[in-house]
Amino acid sequence: MEKQMFCYQCEQTAGCSGCTGKAGVCGKTARTAGLQDELTGALIGLARTCASNPKTENTDRLILEGLFATVTNVNFDDDAIERLIDKVRAEKEQIAPGCAVCEAKCGNTDEYDMKRIWEAQEDIRSLKSLILFGIRGMAAYAYHAMVLGYVDEEVNTFFYKALSILAEDWGMEELLPVVMETGAVNLKCMELLDRANTETFGNPEPSEVSWKVEKGPFIVVTGHDLYDLKLLLEQTKDLGIQVYTHGEMLPAHAYPMLRKYPHLKGNFGTAWQNQQKEFADIPAPVLYTTNCLMPVKDSYADRVFTTEVVGYPGMVHIGEDKDFTPVIQKALELGGYEKDMEFTGSNGGSTTMTGFGHQAVLGVAGQIIAGVKSGAIRHFFLVGGCDGARPGRSYYTEFVKQAPKDTVILTLACGKYRFNDLDLGTIGGIPRMLDMGQCNDAYSAIKVALALADAFGCSVNELPLSMILSWYEQKAVCILLTLLHLGIKNIRLGPTLPAFLSKGVAEYLIKEYGIAPVTTPEEDLKTILG
Repeated sequence: MEKQMFCYQCEQTAGCSGCTGKAGVCGKTARTAGLQDELTGALIGLARTCASNPKTENTDRLILEGLFATVTNVNFDDDAIERLIDKVRAEKEQIAPGCAVCEAKCGNTDEYDMKRIWEAQEDIRSLKSLILFGIRGMAAYAYHAMVLGYVDEEVNTFFYKALSILAEDWGMEELLPVVMETGAVNLKCMELLDRANTETFGNPEPSEVSWKVEKGPFIVVTGHDLYDLKLLLEQTKDLGIQVYTHGEMLPAHAYPMLRKYPHLKGNFGTAWQNQQKEFADIPAPVLYTTNCLMPVKDSYADRVFTTEVVGYPGMVHIGEDKDFTPVIQKALELGGYEKDMEFTGSNGGSTTMTGFGHQAVLGVAGQIIAGVKSGAIRHFFLVGGCDGARPGRSYYTEFVKQAPKDTVILTLACGKYRFNDLDLGTIGGIPRMLDMGQCNDAYSAIKVALALADAFGCSVNELPLSMILSWYEQKAVCILLTLLHLGIKNIRLGPTLPAFLSKGVAEYLIKEYGIAPVTTPEEDLKTILG
C-alpha cells in the first residue's frame, strides 16, 4: 500500500484541516512527512533517555537540529533527514548503551510513535500539537543563538522536558500549564537571540533599503541566519560580487557590523511564497540559510544552494566548513545583469525602511509618549507575522492602507512584505510604519509594549495597542504562546485560526484571551477604534 501522510502544522494545510495522501500543499511528500515523524519520535526517545543518563556535549545541538529540520519548508531531502535520524539513534546509544541489549526492557526510552498524538482525542491532540509546534519554532531561535555562541541551559532543558511530556498520557489540566510554559521559555529564548544578535552585530539602526539590483555578479541570500550572511560577506569582499537579502534576511541591513560591508547592497524580491516566480530568471545564485524554502523549479534548480539544516534533493549543500566557493563561482559564472535593474516591492515602492528594534524605538520614547498624550497618535497596530500564499492575506495590506493617519503601524517578520513599501508618512517626525525586524524580533515589540505600559502606569492590555497577526508556521505558534503567557489579550489572528486547534481548545483561548479570527479591515478597525 502506498504511504499516506497526515500533517496540519502550517496555515496552508489542505482544506483548513490537514494534508493527507501522497504530498502536502508545501510540497513535501508522504515519505518526507513520515521521516519527519520518525525523527520526532527518535528525539522523544533521546529526550527520555537523558532523564536518567547524562547527555553529551553534542546532545543539545542534535535536539535543536532535529526539531528545526521538521519546521515547515526547511528540509525536503529524505536522505538528509535519514542521516539525522541515524545521528539521533547513535547519540542515544552512546548515552545509554545498555538499553539496546537490555533483556528486561522498560520501554521508557523507546522511540515514540507519533500516530499516538495524531490519533488522540482532539483536545489532547490539539494541546500536544501546540507544545510540539511551539518547541519546533523555539528550536529555530535557539539554534541561531547557539551558532553565535549563546546558549541558555534553562531553555535547552525545557526541550527535553517538553519532548518527554509528549509521550505521557496526560489530560487537558496537566497539558495546559506546559503549553503556557512553552510561551514563557520562548520569551527567554527570544531574549537570548536578541542579545546574541545585538552583541555580535550591534544594535539595529533605522536604515533605508533599496530594491534596485546593480549590474554585475550578485548573490541572493534568504532565510534568517545572520551569521551565514556575515561569513558570505567576508568571503565575497573585493571580488566584485554584490550581495542582496531576500525575505526574512531584510533586517540584516540595519545591523552596523553587517552594513559596514559596502557590497551588501539591497533587497531582492518580496516574501518567501513568491520565490518560484521571482527566482525563475535571475542570473545569480540563491543561498538558503533557514526555512522558507519553496519546492525548487527546474528553471533555477542549478542556482540554488543550501546550508545549515536546510535541504533539498539534488541541491549543493554548504557544509560545516562554511566554504561558499561554489556559490561564489556560480555568481561569477552567471555574471548578473548587464545593466542596473529597477525592482519594486509589492505595492510599487522602490525602497523600504527597517531597523526599528526596541533600542531605536525606545530611543524616541519621549516623542511617542508626547504624541499619545497630545492626541497626535491615537493608536498603535502591530501588524505582522508569517506570510503565506492564501488570497485572504490581502486583508493585511488593506488594513494598513485603511488605518487612520493618526495611527502607527509596528511590523515584523515576512508578513510586512504585503505593505512595507508603502509610504505612510510621519507623525511628529516618527515614521508611521516601523519595521522591527525578523519574526524573533517580536521580542522587540514586547519590550516596547512593556516599556510604554510602564511609562503610562497601565497594563499592556490597557495601552492603545492592538495586535493584528498573521500566522503560517511553527515560529508563529511559539510567539503566540509567548503573548498568551504574558497575558496579552484580544489578539486578532488570521487569515484563519490554526487547524490544529480543536473546538474545545479554540473556545478556551477565545474565552480566556479574547483571541479572534480577523474579519474585514473595515469591521476590525471600527471595532478597535470605535
